Amino acid sequence: MADVALPGSIEPARQKGPNLDGGMHPLTGIIYLAVVAAALLFVAYSIYDDVDATGTRITSYAPYLLLFVALLIALGFEFVNGFHDTANAVATVIYTRSLPANIAVVWSGMFNLFGVLMSSGAVAFGVVSLLPVELILQVGSGAGFAMVFALLISAIMWNIGTWWFGLPASSSHTLIGSIMGVGITNALLRGRDGTSGVDWSQAANIGKALLLSPLFGFALAALLLFILKNVLQKATPALFAEPKGDEAPPMWIRGILILTCTLVSFFHGSNDGQKGMGLIMLILIGTVPTAYALNRALPESQIAQFTVNSTAASKVIEKKGAGFNVIGNPRPAVTNYVAQRQINEGTYPSLAVLVTDISKQVTQYGSLAKFPSETVGNTRNDMYLVSEAIRFLMKDKESELSADEVATLNSYKGSLDGATKFIPSWVKIAVAIALGLGTMIGWKRIVITVGEKIGKTHLTYAQGACAEITAAATIAAADGYGLPVSTTHVLSSGIAGTMAASGSGLQWSTIRNIALAWVLTLPAAMIISGTLYFLFSRFL
Repeated sequence: MADVALPGSIEPARQKGPNLDGGMHPLTGIIYLAVVAAALLFVAYSIYDDVDATGTRITSYAPYLLLFVALLIALGFEFVNGFHDTANAVATVIYTRSLPANIAVVWSGMFNLFGVLMSSGAVAFGVVSLLPVELILQVGSGAGFAMVFALLISAIMWNIGTWWFGLPASSSHTLIGSIMGVGITNALLRGRDGTSGVDWSQAANIGKALLLSPLFGFALAALLLFILKNVLQKATPALFAEPKGDEAPPMWIRGILILTCTLVSFFHGSNDGQKGMGLIMLILIGTVPTAYALNRALPESQIAQFTVNSTAASKVIEKKGAGFNVIGNPRPAVTNYVAQRQINEGTYPSLAVLVTDISKQVTQYGSLAKFPSETVGNTRNDMYLVSEAIRFLMKDKESELSADEVATLNSYKGSLDGATKFIPSWVKIAVAIALGLGTMIGWKRIVITVGEKIGKTHLTYAQGACAEITAAATIAAADGYGLPVSTTHVLSSGIAGTMAASGSGLQWSTIRNIALAWVLTLPAAMIISGTLYFLFSRFL
């Protein structure tokens, strides 16, 4: 009897589906574990070397044990991110028979790794800027570690849960929700309105990117397939065909699909890999400030420019604060402004004092590498605080800054960020290895969803290429603007767009489940991380 599939069934796709059941050779497993062990040793040695270079005398290993646990959790998040998001790159090449599954995941893992290594770091600090400023300034405290543990563990829990059910949910979405949950809970614990615990302007920008990128992916992939069908279908009908059994596509089509897989893997690494980097830097700054609070490798030419920019910024801020005096410590007034974004009579004069103090210290020592170990933590906090205050002032309509004043403050902010927002090479390498290794395991569940359960017909070569091109272009654009986007949602919606454009039809039960996961991810991550932060802050 012939096989019959009801509307919406995925049985025909499964019968023609690729082999996903190849086991791991024992030697492969040994090599894999050896790479993990070597990576952990590399991390430990790098920290030791950086601390030793500062001349710091180690009197207790307890903080370093806490540091190592925190780094394991952070790298664990990137590892889970890797196997959770593998399907974004490899589903199309596997289901079009362009590459065998075992080769595809290794290939994707390698280019995820390269993407992390070549990333800019802009996304890393864009995510960090969502965190409550008081916790960033005290990240080495119990509350700081409670924050880091809560948001990372909640993100890992939700990612593993959605992976278990084969749902292509967003790791970016999850992490943003976890950060917001910690911020809101922290504000409530401090007796403030919960809405003051999050930088809502930054959250809005990230939210727009997360919201619009799937819609953009659906529309662009559909449009791209429509154009290709009208231009190329008569000349190259093979491009719009389904795979025949396990037969590989023509070489030129295969090359296009492998290229798009490579681009998605690379840009996924460059965007998603950065999210863990920013949090790792917070952990390092909190536990080993002497080595990581300030960018000790900043060249002297930038130190000279720092002084020039500082002088120009001081004039702008002092002009705004004319007629007011600072009584006592200026930091609480600036911290209060950053936390609540409300200018008062103490904002500008306090900020002016901090700018002057920072300039004096930089001029006195002449290089960030020469700062005494006992001062680097406080100086870094002052620089970060001033940078955040200037960022909000430039957006604040009440500040009434002219275009020239904004340009002056922006140049000074760039100098501050160059001194405080940096990522050592070994952090990139460690994150790259974690993400790359994660990509090579646990991929099957979501690959099946992406490859078999979105459309009612088997994925064609053109559909796979259009979805991957759309995903790569969207992620690359977001990377350039320093915004985190969901690779998962862009790719899934891209495949859905191509199915809709070709008239293949969609499996609405899967679309509904993906949409439900998309809607629930933010509130679920917020609740989990907020609860964990409340518990951890009581014990740490």
